Amino acid sequence: MQFLIYILVYPFLWIISILPFRLLYLFSDGVYILLYHIIGYRKKVVTSNLKLVFPDKTEKEITSIQKKFYKHLCDMFLEMAKTMTISKASLDKRFKLKNPEELKRLESLNKSIILMYAHYASWEWSIAIQNHINIKGLGIYKKLANKHFDKLARDIRSKFNTKLISTKEAISEINKYEAKGEKSITAFISDQSPRLTKEVYWGNFMGIETPCFTGAERLAKKLNLSVAYLKVTKIKRGFYEGEIMTLAENPKDHKNYDITDMFLREVEKQIYEAPEYYFWTHKRWKHIKKNS
Repeated sequence: MQFLIYILVYPFLWIISILPFRLLYLFSDGVYILLYHIIGYRKKVVTSNLKLVFPDKTEKEITSIQKKFYKHLCDMFLEMAKTMTISKASLDKRFKLKNPEELKRLESLNKSIILMYAHYASWEWSIAIQNHINIKGLGIYKKLANKHFDKLARDIRSKFNTKLISTKEAISEINKYEAKGEKSITAFISDQSPRLTKEVYWGNFMGIETPCFTGAERLAKKLNLSVAYLKVTKIKRGFYEGEIMTLAENPKDHKNYDITDMFLREVEKQIYEAPEYYFWTHKRWKHIKKNS
């Protein structure tokens, strides 16, 4: 059944990937009408998240953010498919790095690097970062249930030489390159809701006390890795800019959860500035402290 679904869907994805950008975004406009106005995909979740985070905004303001978000969401999903056939030159044109010199500076410290991300703007096209570094790029990802789509996702995201690994593989992979005298940069998307356990860190995100991922910080402290945040900004439709913001060169000098909190503050700034580019369909605040 998994293979049947794959062979039925794959041709559509491939056709989308070869569309000229002008047609791609025209198609995205149609998908937006279907997804938002007809199907109402996860609209209750999006509305709930927005009202929770922006309690002072009016219904009109919430609806405005919601519509802009769904338009961006459709663009982003189709851009993910476009990545199947996009060229290096085209990707470099559409995802520019604002300050490559900071990335070079971090490389010059002769330490491997943790690069923290958020589900904001375009995290998929950030694979273009690999074109700016001389060290191995690793990306933490969650395996998809359908093994065929999982392979497709890995192929797409690794087409510019980034290697996808699971969280459990992170330490061994980083150490493998260290043993060869090589450094690496490992990308962590760290803004979503972790599994609720007794040991989970309850941080403040968007004014709400909620469980937060701390894996990137813990790994950085364990292996003494530099930590930076990749701030991704949507410049205009189909064009993005990444900025490297160093959070900690020596993570062991920071108190526990300080780096995680610094990351969350940077994500918050972007959300407050342009909330429509955050990934509101995810149940980010499904666990909240009752006294918060």
